[in-house]
Amino acid sequence: MTSLSPLLKQATPLVVDHALGSWIHATDGKSYLDFTTGIGVTSTGHCHPRVVEAAREQVGKIIHAQYTTVMHKPLLALTEKLGEVLPEGLDSVFYANSGSEAVEAAIRLARMATGRPNIVVFQGGFHGRTVAAASLTTAGTKFSAGFSPLMSGVHMSVFPYAYRYGWDEAAAVEFALKELDYLFQTRTAPNDTAAFLIEPALGDGGYLPTPAAFLEGLRERADRHGIQLIFDEVQAGVGRMGKFWGHQYSTATPDILITAKGIASGFPISAIAASTELMSKGWPGSQGGTYGGNAVSAAAGVATLDVVRDEGLVENSRIRGEQLQTGLKDIQARFPVIGDVRGKGLMQGIEFTTEDGTPDAATAAAVQQATTNHGLLTLTCGPAGNVVRLIPALIVTAEEITTGLERFENAIATVTAAAPVPAGR
Repeated sequence: MTSLSPLLKQATPLVVDHALGSWIHATDGKSYLDFTTGIGVTSTGHCHPRVVEAAREQVGKIIHAQYTTVMHKPLLALTEKLGEVLPEGLDSVFYANSGSEAVEAAIRLARMATGRPNIVVFQGGFHGRTVAAASLTTAGTKFSAGFSPLMSGVHMSVFPYAYRYGWDEAAAVEFALKELDYLFQTRTAPNDTAAFLIEPALGDGGYLPTPAAFLEGLRERADRHGIQLIFDEVQAGVGRMGKFWGHQYSTATPDILITAKGIASGFPISAIAASTELMSKGWPGSQGGTYGGNAVSAAAGVATLDVVRDEGLVENSRIRGEQLQTGLKDIQARFPVIGDVRGKGLMQGIEFTTEDGTPDAATAAAVQQATTNHGLLTLTCGPAGNVVRLIPALIVTAEEITTGLERFENAIATVTAAAPVPAGR
């Protein structure tokens, strides 16, 4: 009997029957509040009626119109819609299928445009699983181990992870920028460096918002040295952090922006955006792909952007995110196993640690499993696997946040009550 690869590990035992909004209804007859959203993909909730209708209508017209052979209207409409929300000056878009493909397109463009070989990434970043994207990923060795050699020309610098260092944010930013300048002196000269690649909030690296001052420091150095600044907004973008783009908490703007995940509510499509001037510096034939910019995915993307605008979902993300973080910090005060709560909008991370601050992956994993038993779906992340991440849909209601917090606290209480009491207590 044929089966799925044994290397695929499900975070929950559920088999879905159907889903709607923030809820997954499983074949076990139970309903689960989904705070995973396909790892931040179903931004408008499961099966939003406007997205469903747009896709259904497009399927009846044309499913696949290969966009370097013939053009189709949904892709033109999506490009126009993106123009309404992209940072000023980013007026040229290339479409692919996945975040990994878009990341690779971005670094290819940066190298071609600058004639330089090296890319600087930051500790804890996740940029994908294909060979080049995995070479750029430092969120954990599991993403890049076992299939060396990796792509050359990648250099890693420090991320300002204030909680890990035990510093305040300003001190962490100052340290990380100094280390970046030291990297220029020791590993990759500025005139050999094509791009900085960074997430506005680390995803698999632990749900850490990137401090505004750090992004602004990167922008200053990029301008000074002629380096392209690439923001990987695959997970942080499209309202996830309470602004349309995660980097908008800072004054820094990118030369190249990468988007995917929440842009089409679950349909596979990704894109990079840059200025026409920069995009034109890519070599002819360097962009393409059979399925990129698929017509049904593009139609779903148009509907998604309309829903995000019409239903005020970016603002809802901000408000519900504040409610979620306030509730999580209240829970933290009652459970010392929680070392840190952080995030912006509906991208919240809860870091579990031991009494001495050591990452506590066992408790995080136990809590993640316990939340399922309590009717709440969550995921873990972080290099040590000790962070539980909460990723509600942008349409989540105040009542659903309250329900999620109650179920999350009940799960922690279950785990900590079952944990053995250390000797001497």
